[in-house]
Amino acid sequence: MPFLPPATSPISPEDTALLSLFHPIVQDWWLSSFRSEGSLFTAPQRQGVPLIAQGKNVLISSPTGSGKTLSAFIPIINQLFIMATKGELDNTVYCLYISPLKSLANDIHKNLEQPLRQMQALAEERGLKVQEIRHAIRHGDVSAQEKARMLRRTPHILNTTPESLAILLSSPRFREKLRTVRWVIVDEIHSLAASKRGVHLSLSLERLEELKRELEESDELIGQDEFEQEGARKLQEKNPSSVDPFTGSFVRNGCSATIEPLQEVADFLAGNYRPVQLVDCRFSRRLDLRLLCPVPDLILADQKELSDRLYDLLHRHIQEHRSTLIFANSRNGAERVLQNLKLRFPQFYSTENSACHHGSMGREGRMDTERRLKQGMLKVVCSSTSLELGIDMPYIDLVLQIGSPKSVAALLQRFGRGGHSLNKVVKGRIIVLDREELMECAVMLERAKAGDVDRIHIPQNALDALCQHLLGMTLEREWSVDEVLRVVRRSYCYRNLSQEELMSAVLYLSAANDGMQERRIYPKIRYDAEKKMIGTRGGSSRMIYYTNSGMIPDQFTCDVHTREGRFVGRLDEKYMEKLDKGDIFSIGGGAYSFCYRRGGKIYVDAAAGRPNIPTWSSERLPLSFDLARSILSFKNDILWMMKSQQKDDLVGFDNSDNNECNNNSIAIIRWLQSQYPIDENSARSIFEIFHQQIGFLGEDAVPTNCRIVVQECLDQEAGRRIFYFLSGYGLRFNEGLARMAAYLLARQRVSDICITTADSGFVLALPASCKVNLLAIIGSIREENCEQLLYRALQNTSLLKSVFRINATRSFMILKSYKGRQKSARCQQFDADMLIGFAGRLDEFAVLRESFREIIEDRFEIENIKEVLRGLACGEIEVALKKEATPGPMAFGLATLGAAAGERRERMREMQNKMLGTQ
Repeated sequence: MPFLPPATSPISPEDTALLSLFHPIVQDWWLSSFRSEGSLFTAPQRQGVPLIAQGKNVLISSPTGSGKTLSAFIPIINQLFIMATKGELDNTVYCLYISPLKSLANDIHKNLEQPLRQMQALAEERGLKVQEIRHAIRHGDVSAQEKARMLRRTPHILNTTPESLAILLSSPRFREKLRTVRWVIVDEIHSLAASKRGVHLSLSLERLEELKRELEESDELIGQDEFEQEGARKLQEKNPSSVDPFTGSFVRNGCSATIEPLQEVADFLAGNYRPVQLVDCRFSRRLDLRLLCPVPDLILADQKELSDRLYDLLHRHIQEHRSTLIFANSRNGAERVLQNLKLRFPQFYSTENSACHHGSMGREGRMDTERRLKQGMLKVVCSSTSLELGIDMPYIDLVLQIGSPKSVAALLQRFGRGGHSLNKVVKGRIIVLDREELMECAVMLERAKAGDVDRIHIPQNALDALCQHLLGMTLEREWSVDEVLRVVRRSYCYRNLSQEELMSAVLYLSAANDGMQERRIYPKIRYDAEKKMIGTRGGSSRMIYYTNSGMIPDQFTCDVHTREGRFVGRLDEKYMEKLDKGDIFSIGGGAYSFCYRRGGKIYVDAAAGRPNIPTWSSERLPLSFDLARSILSFKNDILWMMKSQQKDDLVGFDNSDNNECNNNSIAIIRWLQSQYPIDENSARSIFEIFHQQIGFLGEDAVPTNCRIVVQECLDQEAGRRIFYFLSGYGLRFNEGLARMAAYLLARQRVSDICITTADSGFVLALPASCKVNLLAIIGSIREENCEQLLYRALQNTSLLKSVFRINATRSFMILKSYKGRQKSARCQQFDADMLIGFAGRLDEFAVLRESFREIIEDRFEIENIKEVLRGLACGEIEVALKKEATPGPMAFGLATLGAAAGERRERMREMQNKMLGTQ
């Protein structure tokens, strides 16, 4: 193929200087690939490539499709190519590429194939003898044969996941291949940094630093006599910090389109005290974003009307575009949307041009969808969240999001799958089916257009991830406690780890606490208290580490196989228990008939009938705290607009005709459409929510950034006093505050307390006879005592037991795999429930300690709770109490939590009619 097309325009001096960094063959490849696009280099490439070429740690933040991953790769490929021309490439790893998703890893692996092959061909065409630059992928889906082949023909670029890297570091044979690593690329770093997988990765990178340092020191000791070697060791023992590789022995590059806060994520990437260069190219791409509401009124519309309008809307948009990607927030939602499109429009959609993609599908099905999507063979694909990150899909020209993705970062990542190139427009539409999400999505779209991304929370001092690495480290050699602390503290996530916290993990892993072995909690490491050394116990420790490592918790699922042996996907155990022989269900858009169950697997046949849609349990996506505050500010703005109108229009309101508005109402609706990318149905619905809330409860009944509204209702039929707390700060905040309030009520001997939580607030239901001052209860929760209150409120809760099970498995207290036997999540939970009482009787038991820390710091984000509590204490935030027999419009969502969609709208309709009758 021709590599050098005719020049279309002269090359700028800046581009010439950048090209001069490359080998001539790499230069020619770059020119042939990008000269016709008008600009040789994108902004992140102009800034990032020279820095990486200089060997600096770099964090690149730029929009999807801006070439940031290539920015990280091309200086590395260039250097490897130079080495290849000199015959210097050994059978070892030089570059690690780490991604959070297998689908992203697969995509990058394919994207590397073409440039490496083309450069090789161009070199041969020029008569240049060049070694092959090998690259391979290694994660849980890779076969044992392929992994063994990597020892014989080691890839120079290894594409892997955090979990696989941790195992490789303790593999006696492969860890030698990692001593030559010069570069590490962490893609979609925001996704990893915000989870324990990122914490786990940060420790792996520090272990890699230590591995390289040890091997380099051993090379230096070769040739020294015994006296010189002993002197070097004593110098190291006397001043261990003098040999700390704070400058780093390999280059770290991170990439993401949605990073905030930028400096903190940079610190996470580089590790404690290491310098890192920021490439901040968070410019806005051309965006065509809009909020659509299928019906004029989401409460008055019945289920059939809403479904008909929804699928007509989807079908029209799909047919107007070449290839459409639909996100549905859940796996069963993705399956349901695809099935309904096929049923309603059979002449347009079939298995040939439509597909599903989510995490409960088998690898074969997911990769087939990805392949056909990349080749432009699919008209529509329905996904949950599995296609959110990084995958290059050049034919997608429209992304539809059904419901709120709950954060600006998720929205930008999903919409960024369309128009995956800088010269293309990102076209995305949010379709709202729930009135509660109208304001949320309007604000989200406006923030997305401004590039205003939510901050992430990076977990600190996670003891379960530390336990995994302590076991892995002891498989390498013996360590002193001081050595371990030195290495671990180089990670940003453990920079403040105390020796006492480290020792709680060491004592747990060595089963030093009385009663552990009687409960079959056996030591995983050996600890010498006199010498303060840790080491391996041998035996099955290595296999336990290999088969039980990783931070992704097991789910309550069963594998689904065809009777021919092909893996189809996974079903939740609760759904599977309802299946009878011959029942037909859908996975990945295909229909399967249930045959029988054997152990933890069920076997199926392909079927032709109309399938049921399985349900998969998953946690609700929580609204980000930053977005929640923006929504509260939005409510404040709308309230000001409505106050500025003639107050007469807000008295004696009549909602009998949604198609007629007075002039002031029209002005506000037009203002909404001019300021936010929303359609008329959405603007009218938002206006009506405020119109009704103010008319029913007054102007001070709207929650804002300076007001929390509490509405008290008496349910005489149920004999309950119900309090609707309209805080608006998101699910994490509301769950934490609700649990503290319920705990304080229980201390006052109030019984039969029920709480339910959502992003908009929480519901507290008490016996009607209960006479308590709830505002005083809330007022007693302060910044100084909230952590202790949460600690006490979590005792003996199902949430604590669930998190304890996950952390006990991560910490090897409960083994999910041992000697070829797998323990299901249900059996793990049973064991955890038996052990949590024992753990509670021990002082600072590491696994239980971590469970409390994870819930309070990571799940509830205690620092955000403290921020609001400070506002309440100083009077910046007021609490307004309202009493009415019927919940106000802004509490409708809270009052119908847990109801199915159709039932929920029916109950909202009843409350609205009752409210209008009250007026």
